[in-house]
Amino acid sequence: MRREVLLFFSAHFVCSVFGQVRYSIPEEMSTGSVVGNIVQDLGLDIKRLKSGRARIFTEDGSEYIGLNIEKGTLVVTKRIDREELCKQVSPCSLHFQIILENPMELQRVDVEITDVNDNSPFFSKKEYNFQVSESASSGSRYLLESAKDPDVAQNTIQTYKLNPTDHFKLNTVSRSDGTKYIEMVLHTLLDREKQDEHKLTLTALDGGNPQKSGSVQINVIVLDANDNAPVFSQSVYRVIVPENAPRGTAVVRVSATDSDKGENQEVTYSFSQHTNTVSSLFSIDHHTGEITLIAVLDYEKVKHYEVDIEATDNGGLTDACKVLIEVTDINDNPPIISIISLSNPIPEDAELTTVIAMINIKDLDSGKNGQVHCFINPELPFKIKSSTPNFYSLVSDDALDRETNPVYNITITAVDKGSPAFSANKTINLKISDVNDNAPVFKQPSFTAFVSENNSPGMSLLSVKARDKDDGNNARISYFLEDIQLNGMSALAYFSVNAESGEILAVRSFDYEQLKEFNIRIKAQDGGSPPLSSNVTVKILIQDQNDNPPQVLYPVQTGGSMVAEMVPRSADVGYLVTKVVAVDVDSGQNAWLSYKLQKATDKALFEVGLQNGEIRTIRQVTDKDAVKQRLTVIVEDNGQPSRSATVIVNVAVADSFPEVLSEFSEFPHDKEYNDNLTFYLVLALAVVSFLFITCLVVIISVKIYRWRQEQVFYKSSGNLPVIPYYPPLYADGTGNLKQDFGYEVYGTTDSRRSDVKDLRPFGESTLSVDRSASRTMPRLKTESENLLTEVRSPQLP
Repeated sequence: MRREVLLFFSAHFVCSVFGQVRYSIPEEMSTGSVVGNIVQDLGLDIKRLKSGRARIFTEDGSEYIGLNIEKGTLVVTKRIDREELCKQVSPCSLHFQIILENPMELQRVDVEITDVNDNSPFFSKKEYNFQVSESASSGSRYLLESAKDPDVAQNTIQTYKLNPTDHFKLNTVSRSDGTKYIEMVLHTLLDREKQDEHKLTLTALDGGNPQKSGSVQINVIVLDANDNAPVFSQSVYRVIVPENAPRGTAVVRVSATDSDKGENQEVTYSFSQHTNTVSSLFSIDHHTGEITLIAVLDYEKVKHYEVDIEATDNGGLTDACKVLIEVTDINDNPPIISIISLSNPIPEDAELTTVIAMINIKDLDSGKNGQVHCFINPELPFKIKSSTPNFYSLVSDDALDRETNPVYNITITAVDKGSPAFSANKTINLKISDVNDNAPVFKQPSFTAFVSENNSPGMSLLSVKARDKDDGNNARISYFLEDIQLNGMSALAYFSVNAESGEILAVRSFDYEQLKEFNIRIKAQDGGSPPLSSNVTVKILIQDQNDNPPQVLYPVQTGGSMVAEMVPRSADVGYLVTKVVAVDVDSGQNAWLSYKLQKATDKALFEVGLQNGEIRTIRQVTDKDAVKQRLTVIVEDNGQPSRSATVIVNVAVADSFPEVLSEFSEFPHDKEYNDNLTFYLVLALAVVSFLFITCLVVIISVKIYRWRQEQVFYKSSGNLPVIPYYPPLYADGTGNLKQDFGYEVYGTTDSRRSDVKDLRPFGESTLSVDRSASRTMPRLKTESENLLTEVRSPQLP
């Protein structure tokens, strides 16, 4: 019960030094016993243990101590035997680290294992035999084997007892190196004749509570007299042997001398009975005392050896010495690199000094041979930081860019300071995860597409493509048409874009004559969060098709009128009769016009300019030429296939207007209307002439000349010329009017008061006969009606 109380108080002795936590617990604690509250002692939160996935890391992989994440306590997970764990090393401690992630932390914990008196002293043999000459003098010493007790401090051997003590007593001797050994000292002379054998009991007692002990029987056989015992030249021999010494190496030679003569002077050497454990490593020549190495030494396992040597003469007298063999370290172990924690992959936008890996590097050698220098390639955007002895952190040291380097092969090199130096390598394949830090980029700064007008809706115009340096969803691009105004309408009314492929489609059919080009914007947007985007301008040019025929501007073709151009009979070759003016609303070669004379009353008299549409005479006009000339001119564009328009040009070959008036009144522009008009005029003329012919014959004779001169236009008012329209913007050039024309027109309901005044004539004369005048003007009066009007109306207009 006292022991349990002691263990309880010892287990809860805690100290924290330089960020480390130290506990002290006794050995042999039961599994599940609490070592300490790590959350309280480190100032952590229990939630931090869970979120950081706290775990214990030990360099040797031992699992004596476990972590209870739910309670934040350290517990014993495996029976701890201090003697098995540390042997005679004191203090005995367990060293381990508690590793936390997100962010990474490393907490060092030391647990000292205190000794419990759980072992009794013991001797390697059940009994020991000594041969002692009866002549041995008082004070003769006999080396005894020390007992073993794996415990330490007070729990190890403290005292020895020898019983009985009639002839021998115990003596404890301290060597110069601090070690102790026991010997049996003769204080009362022996007499073989009285007692030839003595049985003694040697008891070893420890200082534990309760105290434990161990015993061994010593048998002393009394021999006949041998006056002098061997004596070693040194009580302690010290020797240094490198751990790489080959088998057969002579370690040391011990020497003892005996003052006796003869056989009693001969000395043999042997390992002491309690040092037989070294017999597997060393051998001793029984005659010369030379100790030889027969096995391989390993400094990392055992650093020094104590060998007890006995020298025995033939009379059984002995002396003892100790050989201390110190093994020196040789750099025969390379560093060992262990990755105890790794964050892989890491995002490319990770901040500087982000911990990527926790590394443990150890070297089993000692001194400089065990000192390690750790490094990586300095050109990498990472560096190695030393946190605690043998522990390093791999951290980021520069900005990362997955698009430039998606993977890094980081080789960690550890080199010790031995000579020759040993090194070790460990490669980490670190992947960089993508962050949406690149916007889509179009292959071109702008795009241009061509589409012919009158296209079918849904027609594909072109595909725009963008690329994104990112990965996964961050590089998945969708295309959108920006809703801007085009000609007062939304761009979506004209075009659409395939969100996946970037294909631009026409929503409707286009007319080049209305709109010749569009400028739209396409947005490429990736699938990141938040998404990134970029725009590109797409120019769509509508190409013209020959879908419009030429339009004749002059001469004007109306249903109720006709235009007649006058050509004097004195006209020379090349005389400009008129000019056919036409336009084509198409563009390019679809609007290039050519003029051809298709039909003519006399093809040998006129020709049409192929490019300018000018109608000219090609020979001298003669009196034989008919007054009425009818020309049919065809205007064709240069499209494929071509389109055309036809215009009829009436030409009067005469020197004066009255000469052709009657001829052109017969032009059948509107046959039904002209026949009715003629009928009414003849009927009216016959009636009026019959009623007034007798009373007005004299007046008519006087006035007839003047009336014809003044009223010639009024009589033929139904056939007055139609004033042609000329576009104001047409100037001299191919296909355009060459001269300007001006008229003053005065019109009333009275045909006698209408007048037309030609201010600027056409190069020659132009006669226009309108057969449809009766549709828009009052009925014409006959000559007799006009004369009667003059008689009744003394005031002339």
